[in-house]
Amino acid sequence: MGLAIAVGTNDGAGLEALRVALASEGITWSEPDTAPVPRDSHVAADLPYSALAYLRRVMALVDTGRPVPPARTPDALQADRGLIDDETMMFSSHLLCHSDSAGYYVPVDFPNPLFLNDHPEVAGGGMVGSSQGLRAELRRCAPALGITLADDGSLPEAEAHRIGHVDDDADFATETTVWFALWEACRASIAGGHAIAFA
Repeated sequence: MGLAIAVGTNDGAGLEALRVALASEGITWSEPDTAPVPRDSHVAADLPYSALAYLRRVMALVDTGRPVPPARTPDALQADRGLIDDETMMFSSHLLCHSDSAGYYVPVDFPNPLFLNDHPEVAGGGMVGSSQGLRAELRRCAPALGITLADDGSLPEAEAHRIGHVDDDADFATETTVWFALWEACRASIAGGHAIAFA
């Protein structure tokens, strides 16, 4: 079992609960009826649950202005656990403040993640992120991972091809794989108006 990342989902009841919960926060969004934008076939849609933690470590280090050496072992990841937890408790990061295994990002640009505590029916503990907010954080992480974006913040096709075929033993291989999966999910979500769903 691992984390499945999907753009567009047939979970009608879950999406309706999400729509209602967002409306209670003054956010108007609903899952469109149109098919989602196709994702590139080489993007990993299923990841180990632990993989997100490696990218979250990069986010925490970048946002605190620290060097970002590769974390090649779980022990190296654990060494920065306190920092990751501290940054998560700032409640400002769409990447950090989200369930590892469930929940949504929606293509609405709001600055901080939402905590819909009054709506336990919303998957992921009621934590909902913005696809635009997540994309902005992925842009901040990109240089630390050696990912080169275009001047307008887009991912050039040649760079997408390169990072889509990163060697398993390369520095930041796990982080790059997760980054690319989330980047492509954000691209499809924002272009088509669909939620990103973790399951």
